Amino acid sequence: MAAADGDVSTSEGKRSLSLGGHVGFDSLPDQLVGKSVTQGFSFNILCVGETGIGKSTLMNTLFNTTFENEEACHFQEDVHLRPRTYELQESNVQLKLTVVDTVGFGDQINKDESFKPIVDYIDTQFENYLQEELKIKRSLFNYHDTRIHVCLYFIAPTGHSLKSLDLVTMKKLDSKVNIVPIIAKADTISKNELHKFKIKIMSELVSNGVQIYHFPTDDDTITGINSSMNAHIPFAVVGSSEEVKVGNKTVRARLYPWGVVQVENENHCDFVRLREMMFRVNMEDLREQTHARHYELYRRCKLEEMGFKDTDPDSEPFSLQETYEAKRKEFLIDLQHKEEEMRQMFVNRVKETEAELKEKEKELHDKFEQLKRLHQEEKRNLEEKRRELEEDMNSFNLFYIYFSLTVLCLFLCLCICHLDFHYFLSIILSFYLCREGQDRTNNVAAQLLAATTWCDMIWRQIERDLWPPRASGGCWDLSDAHIAACWEACLL
Repeated sequence: MAAADGDVSTSEGKRSLSLGGHVGFDSLPDQLVGKSVTQGFSFNILCVGETGIGKSTLMNTLFNTTFENEEACHFQEDVHLRPRTYELQESNVQLKLTVVDTVGFGDQINKDESFKPIVDYIDTQFENYLQEELKIKRSLFNYHDTRIHVCLYFIAPTGHSLKSLDLVTMKKLDSKVNIVPIIAKADTISKNELHKFKIKIMSELVSNGVQIYHFPTDDDTITGINSSMNAHIPFAVVGSSEEVKVGNKTVRARLYPWGVVQVENENHCDFVRLREMMFRVNMEDLREQTHARHYELYRRCKLEEMGFKDTDPDSEPFSLQETYEAKRKEFLIDLQHKEEEMRQMFVNRVKETEAELKEKEKELHDKFEQLKRLHQEEKRNLEEKRRELEEDMNSFNLFYIYFSLTVLCLFLCLCICHLDFHYFLSIILSFYLCREGQDRTNNVAAQLLAATTWCDMIWRQIERDLWPPRASGGCWDLSDAHIAACWEACLL
């Protein structure tokens, strides 16, 4: 191989040389194309928009097919994302397409956190890819990349301005995904209103610092078309899966009483421009921007949080091994500190718990002693009452004996000495008074005096029938017949 007439230095350490013959590495692009075609491609689309704005219809129209769709209601409590993955093939190119729908977006009364599930989902896909990269045994060749490559943000055709929810959501997403704003259902407003609406949208995006995706103009082969298409952003699109016959051909369109809106007619909407720019011209740039810009930003932030840096304060490059060892030592020291803190915390908690248990034990012991004293006091009271009851019973039995003997003696004296019955009762009550006291005697006296009349009547009957008058010098008639007659008279 012969060199050229001279070496041309292009930069320090590099020289440009000419080849004297064919080598063969010019087939490298063909090799890459063959390998890529064999491996297949992946493309992930995030559709953000309110319920019923036409997200599913536009996806079916873009890919000229019918995806699985589930109608969502307007009463979702929160926003959740629903990814669906499909295998598509066009010619000999296979595409693994993932369409992520934001179900319930904009349906809540409080929309402050509507963007958060979307941001979390995008970060989760970045984190999954980062974890795969950090594995010792990586399999990125077969890894299903679920990172979002483009976000189609559907704007309601109000004709006035962007909603606060739209501005806040796009501002949160512009550093994480390629945003392509589109005006949905653009056939609902006139051309003049649509033109003013586009200008208003771009003005609000710029004034609020929202960075949307612009088609690249650094490649001379596509500079012209991309520059002209950037002027049409946001794209005003119309979606339809219905086929309508217009003239001699059948086209996809929306049929109205006043006419037909053709989906693929550039005079009616920007659907064709959107499809050409996304798929035919800039599909690979969307994938590259996702990896080189958005994912790298996420990866750098995560590694910086972990303590990894490219250079030290002296602008000298860091060795990954040194950084790892430094972080490992820092982690071990921090771990020891935390372990010591946890041990001290455990000891303190044990002491506090032990003190609480001792306090509880003391309280229980005091309560037990108090109950024990109360029990002993109650026991003494019961013993005293039992003794008093036994003494009362003994006294009553003795009194009953004395009382019976007294009554018997007095009755005999009454019978022999002819004592007056009232005098007999007075003696009994006097005896009881001496024995029991004034209060109890009054009760007994009331009962005895209540029976005085009846007892006096009986005694007078007995005295009249069994005891003859003293003047006649008679004596008692104690015959059975006479006693029975007297008893019968008393009962009457």
